[in-house]
Amino acid sequence: MSASLPHPPTHVAIIMDGNGRWARRQGKPRIEGHKAGAESVRRIVEACSEFGVRYLTLYAFSTENWRRPPREVAELMRLLERFLAERLEDLERHDIRLNAIGDLERLPLPVRRGLSRVMEATRDNSSGVLTLALSYGSRAEIASAARRLAEDVAKGVLSPEQIDEEALAARLYTADLPDPDLVIRTAGEMRLSNFLLWQASYAEIWVTDKTWPEFDADLFRQALDDYGRRERRFGKVPNA
Repeated sequence: MSASLPHPPTHVAIIMDGNGRWARRQGKPRIEGHKAGAESVRRIVEACSEFGVRYLTLYAFSTENWRRPPREVAELMRLLERFLAERLEDLERHDIRLNAIGDLERLPLPVRRGLSRVMEATRDNSSGVLTLALSYGSRAEIASAARRLAEDVAKGVLSPEQIDEEALAARLYTADLPDPDLVIRTAGEMRLSNFLLWQASYAEIWVTDKTWPEFDADLFRQALDDYGRRERRFGKVPNA
C-alpha cells in the first residue's frame, strides 16, 4: 500500500540543525555528526518520494558557515563531494532532479564539478526536485535580486513602475521553484537563520527538538500530518 498522503505539501524546506550536538552527545567528533546527517538526507529524500512531496529544499551550508574553523569547513566540503558521488544512483532511481542555490562560485572546484555532473545527469528527471542550499544566505539573495532590478532599470529594460513582487521573485535563486509550503527545523531552534526569508513568507513552520541525525521518515510523517491539519488562510477570513 502506498504511504502517499492525500494532500501533502508540494514543497518542504528543512533547516538541518544539530549535527554537532548529536555528535557531542555520542562522544564523537563533529564530522561524525555531519556524516550521520548525510544519512538523514538519504532517508528524507526517499520519504519524499513515498509521501508524495515533489520539492525538497535542504539548508546544507549557509554563508555564515564559512566562518567555522577551516578544518571543519574542509571536512564538510569533502563530505559534500562524496555525497554527490554516492547519491546519483539514488536520485536516478527515484527520478529526482538535483538543483542547487546560493553563491556557488565560493564552493571548492571539486564540489562545483560534482554538482554540475549530477545536475546534468538528472536534468530530465521529473518526479521530484532536490534543491541543496549551499553557500546560501537569503539577505544576500534578495540584495542580488535588487541589484539585478537596478541594472535592468539602468539599461532601460525595466521601468521603476514595473518593479513589483513578481519582478523581484523572478530574479531570486528560486525563480523556477514554488514557494515552500512547510519549513521544518530540527534541534529545537525557533528561527529561520537567513533561510528563504522571502519565499517562506506564508510557509507553515514545524520545529522538533530532535537533531537532524535523529530525523527519520516517521518524524517526517508527523510533520506532514501536522501540516495537513492546519488551515492556511493567507490573510483571509477563516472558513465558516
